Amino acid sequence: MFRRGLIALILLAIPGFTAAQRHSPSTDALGAHLNGGRGCNACHSGHSSAYSNGGAADADNSGGAALWGQDVTGLYGKTISTGGGKFVEVLPASASASTPDVKGLLACLSCHDGNMAAAAHMRNKIYESLPATYGRYEDIPTVLGTAESNYLGQHPVGLTVAVKCGGPANWDCTESNGEVTMNGPNSSRFVRNYGFFVSLAAYNNGTVVMCTTCHDPHSMTAVNITSASNTGLPPGTYRTAFFLRAPYDPYNTNPNSNTTSQFCRQCHADKSNEMNGSTAGTIL
Repeated sequence: MFRRGLIALILLAIPGFTAAQRHSPSTDALGAHLNGGRGCNACHSGHSSAYSNGGAADADNSGGAALWGQDVTGLYGKTISTGGGKFVEVLPASASASTPDVKGLLACLSCHDGNMAAAAHMRNKIYESLPATYGRYEDIPTVLGTAESNYLGQHPVGLTVAVKCGGPANWDCTESNGEVTMNGPNSSRFVRNYGFFVSLAAYNNGTVVMCTTCHDPHSMTAVNITSASNTGLPPGTYRTAFFLRAPYDPYNTNPNSNTTSQFCRQCHADKSNEMNGSTAGTIL
């Protein structure tokens, strides 16, 4: 009896096993994407798509791409530069294009762009709860501003933003036909310590970064980890923020918590513990 009780106490002491480190949100999973009660219909429209959401009467807004209900015509063919101008992306000329930037970038910008798609973007108030140290009350940090140059300060996204394996800055992984496999000594150890949750897009037999690589627009505050997930973390529901696809907890009061850094290290391997000689894993 004493031995079983001791084992239970040890398990509870291991980071990742305590119930307090899990998150069971009491709010709707859509979070800020409830959009004042409109919910799914704010982005998708099951009947006539953008027509019924007040979008332009354009034949290309007929819902072919995820029954998209926002007017994206103002973004067609526009050129944006991200990552300080290092990456140039020409947006699709049609929502019917077959490239991954239709659903992974164009659709997101139909609401989150503040200039070229102004007819569709968010207005006036922010719906997402923010840490006290982030942003200003009722500012909308996820609208990219009022001038195209505001894209320069955004994380690189687009068909030219490739994810590679090997070398001093990348994981010792394998990339084939648009899929990354974390199978090297360092990358596989990172997966055991945290996981690999990002959703990279396949393009021209390579892997590229979209908005949806990091963000799951359907779940704002929680990420579900199952036994089939590509991670060494125990199954459960974990805290996240800003619709990110993996455990990411800037609200954590533990000063040693590193989930926010671990999230970024999924792609930024040279900033990881595994590639810098540290044995630290994931501290929830």
